[in-house]
Amino acid sequence: MGNKDIQLKDKCIKPFLHREQNDMLKLKLNGKDISVPFGTSLYKIFKDNYDICHIPIVLAKVNGKYYEFTNSLQESGIFETVDIKDPLGNKTYIRTLQFVLIKAVYDLFPEARVVIEHSLSKGIFGEIHKNTPLSREDIKLIKDKMDEIIKKDMYIKKVEMKKEEAIEIFRSYHMEDKITLLKHINAEKVKLYELDGRYDYFYGSMAFSTGVLKLYDIMYYEPGFILRYPVESDPYNLPEFLEYKKLSNIFYETKQWDNILDVGNVGSLNDKVESNEIIDMIRVAEALHEKKIAYIADMICDRSEIKVVLIAGPSSSGKTTFAKRLSIQLRVNGIKPVPISLDDYFVDRKYTPKDENGNYDFESIYALDLKLFNEHLEFLMKGKEIEIPSFDFKEGKRVWNGKQIVLPQNGVIVIEGIHGLNEILTSSIAAKNKFKIYISALTQLNVDNHNRIATTDVRIIRRIVRDSFYRSFSGEDTLKMWSSIKRGEEKNIFVFQENADIMFNSTLVYELCVLKNYALKELTKIKSSSPVYYEALRLKSFLHFFKSVDLKFVPDNSILREFIGGSCFYS
Repeated sequence: MGNKDIQLKDKCIKPFLHREQNDMLKLKLNGKDISVPFGTSLYKIFKDNYDICHIPIVLAKVNGKYYEFTNSLQESGIFETVDIKDPLGNKTYIRTLQFVLIKAVYDLFPEARVVIEHSLSKGIFGEIHKNTPLSREDIKLIKDKMDEIIKKDMYIKKVEMKKEEAIEIFRSYHMEDKITLLKHINAEKVKLYELDGRYDYFYGSMAFSTGVLKLYDIMYYEPGFILRYPVESDPYNLPEFLEYKKLSNIFYETKQWDNILDVGNVGSLNDKVESNEIIDMIRVAEALHEKKIAYIADMICDRSEIKVVLIAGPSSSGKTTFAKRLSIQLRVNGIKPVPISLDDYFVDRKYTPKDENGNYDFESIYALDLKLFNEHLEFLMKGKEIEIPSFDFKEGKRVWNGKQIVLPQNGVIVIEGIHGLNEILTSSIAAKNKFKIYISALTQLNVDNHNRIATTDVRIIRRIVRDSFYRSFSGEDTLKMWSSIKRGEEKNIFVFQENADIMFNSTLVYELCVLKNYALKELTKIKSSSPVYYEALRLKSFLHFFKSVDLKFVPDNSILREFIGGSCFYS
């Protein structure tokens, strides 16, 4: 169960189990060749052959395969270390830091409940529920306790036990979230981590000891805390903390929605699937979406000066379906939406800007003909008729096909695209005439209180399923593109998200139950030689926690239909 990004070791060990403990294995490492006894601890190999490094080393690689340092050497080959510049190494560092935080809190406040919730400002937001409200003084105590645990360089053990034993441990901790999760797991044994007498379950790898945690911070952030750590691109420093009030509010709104649905974690969601309550829950979840969309349409209607509605968000947020559902609600209010696609305003290919590698940068705002686009907006707002261009992506050129549009007196222009929140896009239009909407899939659902689902993972799964259905891209193709997609989002979308008039969270609490089997089909095809193999294992690991739900229960106007097909908005 779980830890599947590391449990590949089980497959690797079996061919070598016939070896005797005194057999010698040959390794290439750190610029030299050495011989090591079969079964030697990977951590011992590391400590005996590497100098102290200022960048935390958290895992080992043998012949390109990732291992926790608690593993033993089973084969000859190339030995490498993994630091926090590596994506899997960074996740391991964060997970270890969370375990130290949890240990510190329960040492100080035994009756408390720690909930790791979601990412915020390149950190993790969480809450600590106890008899008295969390305070800044409490955070200082927790930080001091964490420092103490880290200074002692405590060994983190990996322990395999029967599932019933693990359930009893968590029952003694009064952790119903973990008990419920384990009950739905189809395995006789599970693996827990133990730190100085404290047991916990984590899906994913863990560092060897607490002393590896060189750099971190924890700060009070009402009503909880933000745990801060270095990012892959800068392992020597903590990223600057930036305030994201609107994003915090949308996470809080989603948490309230989950309370309405009575779903706080994957275990409680699986309970609904098994009891067939999921069908009614899907209806309520979709109704919450519709109510919020209607509320946004009402906001636009109440401001008569608004003539341009801009919808922006990262990949696989459901922007297109959202725009169509918003347009229906605008019509309910007597407003006629006039859609314009930014894709029609690409400059001819030869004028497209290039990135630092000399490749066309189609996600740059300057890949659009901003002058023509703003001229057309101004003409439309003055009641003039314009001819909309089209873009021939095959030829890389703009074409004119006589498509004329005009903005009626009771109309608004609806524009959907990644640059919608950037003022440069609509520089000629007064702020009072614009309404900006940021949309993203920001899951608030966690595996359990100590294992969150990363906010990007829902979008990755959506994209894998949609690409396999409609774009003839494999899951491997999608994962290979994802780092480039993320860079574009950081540059063109996330920096502007707080400029939105309102945010819409397009995630649906039940959607991974529907997407699961389609995503797993693609992820299972990815071979161990692929550069995205371990990312595929990680995604498979958390998808296996979800019970499956048939797509027939998904309404045909759902945002989810944009990714699985059958939408009433598309022929």
